[in-house]
Amino acid sequence: MSGAQQRIVAAAEAAPVITDKEGRRITLRRIGALEKLRLFKALGPQLAQNEPYLAIALLAFAVAAIEDVPLPSPANEAQIEMVVQKLGESGLAAVAAAFAATTSSRAAQVDSAKN
Repeated sequence: MSGAQQRIVAAAEAAPVITDKEGRRITLRRIGALEKLRLFKALGPQLAQNEPYLAIALLAFAVAAIEDVPLPSPANEAQIEMVVQKLGESGLAAVAAAFAATTSSRAAQVDSAKN
């Protein structure tokens, strides 16, 4: 296996997988600066300023697969809404909980580093 193939496999294995209340496996993608920029572009200027819409869109944008069926990064409002519809309340809640856990874990790491 080439170095590039090994990196792809390692990235896929490292992707966080969560389960929602319906028992669906949801694979998350990491959201970095470039992904955020692409999300803002997909939303357009008006929706990017709508904080409630942006919050839900970010959750949808973070989903890489549902039940091992890959989902490409949404490139427009319709694609974001399609992912939101597939996730439903249960899926969105599971993704939000995963984000909350990650955020609190990072905060604890920062506090630990300060001491």
